[in-house]
Amino acid sequence: MPSSYQIKEAFYTLQGEGARSGRAAVFCRFSGCNLWSGLERDRAGAICTFCDTDFRGTDGPGGGRFNGAEALAEHILAQWIGQSASGDGSRGRRYVVCTGGEPLLQLDAALIAALHERDFEIAVETNGTQPAPPGIDWLCVSPKADAPLALRSGDELKLVFPQPDAPPERFADLDFAQFFLQPMDGPQRAKYTDWAVDYCRRHPQWRLSLQLHKLLGIP
Repeated sequence: MPSSYQIKEAFYTLQGEGARSGRAAVFCRFSGCNLWSGLERDRAGAICTFCDTDFRGTDGPGGGRFNGAEALAEHILAQWIGQSASGDGSRGRRYVVCTGGEPLLQLDAALIAALHERDFEIAVETNGTQPAPPGIDWLCVSPKADAPLALRSGDELKLVFPQPDAPPERFADLDFAQFFLQPMDGPQRAKYTDWAVDYCRRHPQWRLSLQLHKLLGIP
């Protein structure tokens, strides 16, 4: 029986965070997370209390329930409005960011294969608590202070900063190619940005990640 996928939203935009900021991408936001129910009444007692994303249900733009990897891959392809890849295929390649919620609760080998068949490079943004299936092209892990970290290597570690009990030093020796601090969103974002800037200046292993999409007012 084919897998069934629940997608909150799927849309074409620019990547707004981290190492690939500014790159055209289809964002596929999977519904559900293992660190918070998404209900405000549960936030205070959740493992992750600062999430700024609506990942509940399937009612967002381009969202829905999809029976089988082929159906979801075709839906993601339909969101892509950029030109096809040029030259050797390494420039302008289709790019999909699987995010959430927690995408690794649903993303599987069948969907990875179906997206690769449609010439998508696949990025995943995960809290790092779930094992990752093989075939992911770009793995970004955003650890949370009180959550066990199953993924300890990848392309990019992006730490929301500051978090109580999760100083950057705790993650600095993990096997990631790039390390980013991203100021926590909310009413104290300006102060946290100053703190992150100061930390990156003093610890050049770390780079600053800003939420470009929020600054520009795009999805």
